[in-house]
Amino acid sequence: MIASGLRVRRAGRLLTEVCGQAILIMAMSAAALAQAGATSPGKTSPDEGHGLTIWPQKLPVTYPHEPYVAGFTLQGNYVPTLHWQVVSGVLPPGIKLDENGRLLGAAERAGEFQFVVQGRDSDQPPKAVQKAFAISVVEALTLEWQVPAHVTANRVDGSVAVTNTIPSDMDLTFDVKAVAENGRATEIGYQHFLLKRGTVGMALPFGDTLPHGAYVIYVNVVGEMTIPRWRIYRQQLKTSGALQVVVGP
Repeated sequence: MIASGLRVRRAGRLLTEVCGQAILIMAMSAAALAQAGATSPGKTSPDEGHGLTIWPQKLPVTYPHEPYVAGFTLQGNYVPTLHWQVVSGVLPPGIKLDENGRLLGAAERAGEFQFVVQGRDSDQPPKAVQKAFAISVVEALTLEWQVPAHVTANRVDGSVAVTNTIPSDMDLTFDVKAVAENGRATEIGYQHFLLKRGTVGMALPFGDTLPHGAYVIYVNVVGEMTIPRWRIYRQQLKTSGALQVVVGP
């Protein structure tokens, strides 16, 4: 009987210890959950926060002065209505984000513009999620020196490379003038043709003989697009200084 009583008391102590540990674990778990749920109103969270995801993954490329329309949506368990804002970085000048998540406008200049957007729902407290994005504004028509303008005897020669980055053909006018110290301009290069979409680095040479004197060379290209809408793109290069033609009258 004594041995049986000892076994009962030991079993009781063991049961008490197990129950105590279980209560402690439950209390710690409850505290952790309470801490995790203590989110102040409007507090932001990283992408995927609150089980929310911002779409799209990437934003489309655009060109200067080209109408731009894009937008953000949320996926996950959110409460309408949604509110959107840029919380850091900058949008391309000319493009705005409205509160409904729509990007509208036309970029004023080329460049890579990075920013962080936040979407917030109408829950109380609101759930919010952020995501980093970039909008690339690409020059529709690019112009660069291939062979810089230079003097050989009484000639000025050179070449440039043109690129059409837009998904449409453009009507291109290529014009090169040598401007003397007295302001007199002599045309030393001209072409007018259809620059096909996707053309990269097309070489356009220029050159002619010139009288004795100093000349600044101006290279101008004008691309006119009519489909799907009318647009004009312009680029210019010029020599950093006057080129001296020392041979000739």
